[in-house]
Formats: sequence, structure tokens, C-alpha cells
Amino acid sequence: MENLNLKQLTALILEQAKQKGFGTKPEEINVGEKIALIHSEVSEAYEAYRHKNIDGKDGFKEELGDVIQRVLHLCGIFDIDIEAEITKKYQSNQNRNWDFSKMNETHK
Repeated sequence: MENLNLKQLTALILEQAKQKGFGTKPEEINVGEKIALIHSEVSEAYEAYRHKNIDGKDGFKEELGDVIQRVLHLCGIFDIDIEAEITKKYQSNQNRNWDFSKMNETHK
């Protein structure tokens, strides 16, 4: 399974969801619940990072993988070409300016 693109990974994840009974069509899921689960995986990644648990079971890397897997599951359900969406967003950000004086984020 090396070097799969996001479309191929989405198809695999959707097939696994079908096998496990997690829903593969919009009418078979609760979107709010799926988004909450994505959020919980992000929180788990943050907690792993805070505790310097980077590799291995429940580590930062694994939790980020869980985030992506849940996002791709949702993309598969709604037939979203996430590669195209990421590319569009990247391109729109090319000319975007942020006013960091109005943000709590640090900037070089």
C-alpha cells in the first residue's frame, strides 16, 4: 500500500467502513457526530504531543493518521475530491494576506 494518493486511500477507507458498518452514504451517518469524532482525534493528537508520545500506539503520528482517516471517510461519503479541494485552497492562499497584528498566532 505504498504511495497511494488521497483518492485511493479514500476508496480503501470507504470499503473498510462498509465492512465495519460505519456508513458509506449520507443517509447512513450523522454528519455532526462524524465532525465531532474528527475533533476528538485532533484533541487526542494534541494530548499525545503534549505528553511527548510521538511514535507508537496512541502517539501523535497515529492520532494524526486517525484524523486524516476520519476526514477521508467523510469525503468518501459525500464524494468529495479532497485533492482538488486542497489544491484550490492552496491556490487561494497564495495571494491571501493575514493581519498578524490582530491574531494571537506568531509570525516570522
